[in-house]
Amino acid sequence: MKTEASKSIVSNLNLHQELIDRCKRGDQKAQFQIYKLYYKAMYNISLRIVNNTMEAEDIMQESFLSAFEKIGTYSGTVSFGAWLKKIVQNRSLDVQRKNSKVIFDDIESYQGTEENNFVNSYLTEESDPRINKVMAVIKHLPERCLEIFSLYLLEGYDHEEIGEILSISSSTSRSQFSRAKNIILKEVEGR
Repeated sequence: MKTEASKSIVSNLNLHQELIDRCKRGDQKAQFQIYKLYYKAMYNISLRIVNNTMEAEDIMQESFLSAFEKIGTYSGTVSFGAWLKKIVQNRSLDVQRKNSKVIFDDIESYQGTEENNFVNSYLTEESDPRINKVMAVIKHLPERCLEIFSLYLLEGYDHEEIGEILSISSSTSRSQFSRAKNIILKEVEGR
């Protein structure tokens, strides 16, 4: 016998089931209605991760296209919003990872230009080899550690926000960040 709470959960999961079923049949009007229901929330999720309005808009649009292409795989075991949110989060994290890699690549290319002598004096092997070593170690952190390290230090998110973004607990975020710091310290300082 289902309790009132479980009935409520099931009805909330299937709140837009008729629209979802129409989307599965390729109904573009239903897709537009779903888009109107979720686009603001999905944009905000992406914006919190990538911190760039244009990229967040692109990611949100691409996520909806992907969701509508893969809507046949939506099983209904979680709410449609949660399923869509996961797509947006994954796309946003992919972009954020790519951008983090670009930042490190840009730093390396920035080192070699003549006009950046001031920066060169701090980022060359002669002046402080630890900076180059830190950059190399960061690039080779385990993927989850790198994500959390980047979100915390480069993007400025706190561990509660990171936990929400990555669907992990804030304590897991803290421990992975600590692990990343320990790896860096061990490699750089020989601890």
